[in-house]
Amino acid sequence: MRKITVGLVVFPGFQLLDIAGPKDAFAQVKILSDGECEYDMLTIGTTRSPLLSSSGLTVIPDRTIFDPCPNLDTIIVPGGLGIFDVYADSALCDWLKLQSKSCRRLASICNGVFAFGAAGLIDRKSVTTHWMDAVHLSELFPAAKVDPDHIHVKDGIIYTTAGVTAGIDLSLLMVEEDFGKRMAIDVAKYLVVYLRRAGGQSQFSPLLEMQGDVGTQVQAIQEFVLANLHLDHTLGTLAERAHMSARNLSRLFTKETGLPPMAFLADARIDAARRHLEATEQSIKEIAHRCGFESPDSLRRVFLKRLSISPGEYRQRFRSGGSTADAAKTGTTA
Repeated sequence: MRKITVGLVVFPGFQLLDIAGPKDAFAQVKILSDGECEYDMLTIGTTRSPLLSSSGLTVIPDRTIFDPCPNLDTIIVPGGLGIFDVYADSALCDWLKLQSKSCRRLASICNGVFAFGAAGLIDRKSVTTHWMDAVHLSELFPAAKVDPDHIHVKDGIIYTTAGVTAGIDLSLLMVEEDFGKRMAIDVAKYLVVYLRRAGGQSQFSPLLEMQGDVGTQVQAIQEFVLANLHLDHTLGTLAERAHMSARNLSRLFTKETGLPPMAFLADARIDAARRHLEATEQSIKEIAHRCGFESPDSLRRVFLKRLSISPGEYRQRFRSGGSTADAAKTGTTA
């Protein structure tokens, strides 16, 4: 049996979902593998007392940062409003610095990355965080390269994510790294009953089934497309970038992901538009441009056809705060 030890750091005011999501995702691996693979998860507190989460539920940690710890393969620091009271604490910073010398992965969820910044672990690293905290992170740690658009970013052993539910996306990435793509897909399908998404679309990450294998040319093309959705991609330009014929790229892409390259591009643009609508104040016109749609009308037609809802209605239903009146002021209700 292969066992991976994960330490989940908890502090007063931590976001409960940031540890509950990964714990549920990781716990499912043992069930799906019939006990052949598992994650051994430990909660590690910043104090010796029970810790109250931001939602009001209390967690009693298995041990603290002041106690001897087993060798931890992976460490996850959650976010939450409480992070701003503890991220610069010298004991936590020293513990993270020490663990970074021996662990394989050091991950933060949402604004948990501020603890990494205070510990000096993200200088010259590419990182992300919740979009509302991205500017503050850049100001506090100017040596870090902050990208507010990505769901998660991996730079060496440092893994960082966007808002709270992105912790589940991060967990799926880790499961794939540890136990393969098929296991990650099976875990995601199980978690579908817990994730709330729009209308009839997939309730887990819609691009998960279409991920290329780690380290392949297909994955490299996917990463390029996702980072450059605004460009006018064609099968020919993507094939040229992959240094192969269009026919060969289409064959390999479909074999690994189940979809042709241009179908993946279409789905990726819809997914990106959804994330912008959920988490930003950008206008429909700006989102259409950033995600590679020809016009706002083109974006609306695609949403109505694929999701049976307009971009404006989607934003009103699923955005992170705000109101219909606010949306109207920014031109996002159409």
